[in-house]
Amino acid sequence: MDVHGTVTAGFEPVREAFARNFDTLGERGAAVAVYRDGRRVVDLWGGSRDVDGGAPWERGTAQIVRSATKGVAAAVLLMLWQRGELDLDAPVGAYWPEYKAAGKDRTLVRDVLAHRAGVPVLDRPLTPAEALDPDLGAAAVAAQAPAWEPGTDHGYHAQTYSWLTGELVRRVTGRTIGAWIAEEIAAPAGAELWLGLPERERARVGRVGQTEAPAQAGALRTRPKRAVADAYADPGSLTRRAFAAITPLPDENDPAYRAASLPASNGIATADGLARFYASLIGVAEGGRRLLTPETAAAARGERSAGADQVLVVHTRFGLGYMLHGAASPLLSPASFGHPGRGGPLGFADPESGIAFGYVTNGFRSSVTADPRAQALVRAVRAATATA
Repeated sequence: MDVHGTVTAGFEPVREAFARNFDTLGERGAAVAVYRDGRRVVDLWGGSRDVDGGAPWERGTAQIVRSATKGVAAAVLLMLWQRGELDLDAPVGAYWPEYKAAGKDRTLVRDVLAHRAGVPVLDRPLTPAEALDPDLGAAAVAAQAPAWEPGTDHGYHAQTYSWLTGELVRRVTGRTIGAWIAEEIAAPAGAELWLGLPERERARVGRVGQTEAPAQAGALRTRPKRAVADAYADPGSLTRRAFAAITPLPDENDPAYRAASLPASNGIATADGLARFYASLIGVAEGGRRLLTPETAAAARGERSAGADQVLVVHTRFGLGYMLHGAASPLLSPASFGHPGRGGPLGFADPESGIAFGYVTNGFRSSVTADPRAQALVRAVRAATATA
């Protein structure tokens, strides 16, 4: 497989790991970008733009990044807090009165960011068409009774995070969260990322799909613990119901889906756009603008939830909207914060080393928070930063 792009001296291990992903882990098409202290040191791509073949991946090819979108959505709420427009310690109902229903009147805004709101499931899942209507999604979440007392425990809000964050932003600013990201995050940071893909950008986005690791990579595949496997197999579990809050699963290649704003799941980005976004959370990327103050960035990565996740079952750690380094989602170091997308994509920042990382792919796997291809690249970055 031909690997295109450049790496700065000292980051050659990342190119080697990226090439191995194609050779041994069945990568179809992907890109990775890394910034260090605001300067791009890795910019690589290879394979096909579409998971089912076709045109080659080019510089600027973008892909849907699934739950890696959550990290971008979290930045919106943090920036509004930073500007004094949103109080993280206020009840959600102070901005969204309908949300007080069914015992949720004490839910705080910070509970939403830390996956402590208690509403990861919907008693009546939304159809894909209904999910694209922000009014219907917001109304469903507002009416939903919590699965646990808000603020007392945590569990991954896989799909409902879309309407929790999106409606809060709309109530506070009068703008959709997609428009806010375009105007206040993507443009100032110079990052190629979108929530609600504009028609003019459609041609650069590849087709995605589910893929399996090749048989020869079997030694690298891990079998989930029995409790995890049972949770995903049980239709009544919080795990299955959280991921099935939209049923059936949407067609991620549908232009209507890509044009909608679901901040839990359907952001689209280049690898460079994702890495540049995270670089802008901890500093200034070349030609861009810093998005979070050092104080806000520190608050974002401060641990707010830790322990057995009511939805993912495994031990997870969350800050304010970001997954933190741990066994369930290994990042660069204990200082790192970011967010994976189910089955592949990953973006994060590591303020101690000045590293910002973005990886996108068109082939999704069964992994939820720690895809082997992304992890191989993270290990290579760790090796490079240890010697660079």
